[in-house]
Amino acid sequence: MTLLHPALPDPMSVVTPEQVAAYQRDGFVVIDNVLDEEDLLALRSTTDDLVEASRSVTAHNAVYDLEPTHSAAEPRVRRIKMPHLVHPAYDRVMRHPRILAALQALMHPTVRFDISKLNLKSAGYGAAVEWHQDWAFYPHTNDDLAAVGVMMDDMTLENGPLLCIPGSHRGPVHDHHDAAGVFCGAMDPTKAEVDYASAVPCTGRAGSVSIHHARTVHGSAVNTSSRQRRLLLLEYRAGDAWPLMAKNQVGFEEWKSLLLAGDDQPIVPRCTPVPVRLPLPAPVHQGSIYENQRTLKNNYFGTAEAPKAVRVGAAQPG
Repeated sequence: MTLLHPALPDPMSVVTPEQVAAYQRDGFVVIDNVLDEEDLLALRSTTDDLVEASRSVTAHNAVYDLEPTHSAAEPRVRRIKMPHLVHPAYDRVMRHPRILAALQALMHPTVRFDISKLNLKSAGYGAAVEWHQDWAFYPHTNDDLAAVGVMMDDMTLENGPLLCIPGSHRGPVHDHHDAAGVFCGAMDPTKAEVDYASAVPCTGRAGSVSIHHARTVHGSAVNTSSRQRRLLLLEYRAGDAWPLMAKNQVGFEEWKSLLLAGDDQPIVPRCTPVPVRLPLPAPVHQGSIYENQRTLKNNYFGTAEAPKAVRVGAAQPG
């Protein structure tokens, strides 16, 4: 095997042993001060430009997922799709050495990128995301997968932060199908499969990141504050985790190029006895999780009281 990548920071200089233990126990953690002000300024200015450019867009397309109330006079974008392919500023953060080092400590010594999205919650109306597990969308041969949430703004309880159910990553893969039996990318809260009241918000200052396991149950409420909330989501997997669904597979050369840290083992998948429930039949509404979840009849957010602001694993090494 050949080492393909330059040395990253010592993973334990980015996370503490306590944070590793919290991730293993709870399925998520918040790490403070990962990005500096220069990184944040680049992300914010690029995002502002993209939102401004959306004035000429009238329907969802390959880049934009729009709020139902979007207009040229008042652009309302709820997601930028695959932002790392849209602008180099997002691609640079996707390859950020401190993020990759943190993933080596928490997830696996080899880190392969998967997909990205930028969820935008504008002040006063930013859309909720119903409870779900990322694993329901893209099962692999093993479950060493994680999503990094880069906080472009301060995340508070009021502006719709990511909410995670502690320990849910060690439980089953829950049903994400609607009443008609079609995949909708959301859990039916009336089934009470998890204790939603135990949800913990991933709050933090801009420049912090949350990292959650692919099987962790999570969601986020409507932004009821006067401040916007922009969360860049970057999804990664272990180098030897192979997708089980054809829609998540890419050409071999691209597959190799997505390895960002560690030694390459491109044809030796690691198979573990992890629970899998396929996301089939395909959703009625395609394009984003917001569209997928439209057929869920029993919504949770918008009426439920948000959980108390409790931080988990947010201590930062000195």
